[in-house]
Amino acid sequence: MVSMKTHSLNEKELEALRYLRNAIIHGGYSPSVRELAEELDYNSPRSAFLLLHRLIEKGWLKRKDGGELQLRKDLPEARDHARTVKVPLVGNIACGAPLLAEQNVEAYIPVSTNLARSGARYFLLRATGDSMNRAGINDGDLVLVRQQPAADNGQKVVALIDDEATIKEIHQEKDVVILKPKSTKREYRPIVLTDNFIIQGVVVSVLPPLS
Repeated sequence: MVSMKTHSLNEKELEALRYLRNAIIHGGYSPSVRELAEELDYNSPRSAFLLLHRLIEKGWLKRKDGGELQLRKDLPEARDHARTVKVPLVGNIACGAPLLAEQNVEAYIPVSTNLARSGARYFLLRATGDSMNRAGINDGDLVLVRQQPAADNGQKVVALIDDEATIKEIHQEKDVVILKPKSTKREYRPIVLTDNFIIQGVVVSVLPPLS
């Protein structure tokens, strides 16, 4: 493999490469030229296209047969410093009565790769209510969720029920699934389900509210 150094990249190329690296390795997808242009605040996708072409010419990236980008060599700095990946914040989630899950991405939040690990996809939700306060999830907290369609008993999950999402502790008993609140208030009751629900992911960490 050709020897490459970061000093062969200008500031904008390095910014682009960091963004593409995080998306490919931690996000599990190859960003489009338009997404790259938005990330770099370019007015025209052509500027992003030309920058991407330079990164390919310099040997940092290559196009696979399907058109997706592949990282040819990791950044040396990534081995020496704590890394973060940008995780999408996709609206509010109910920790009381379920609220309609909003799919609009509000922002991209840097999260340590010690939490958002390579090989999985993650998203952040802002908790509302207090039905999970005994589990350490309070109103306004950011909940880091690993996307997956199944969970083990006792895990905290994001469940979609009739197009409404909620965070609860899951327990499966024979033919039913029980989503249990973990609250200091007795007004919250378990939700008993047999079908018509989807597990969107498992809670892996709780982050403090944005200042």
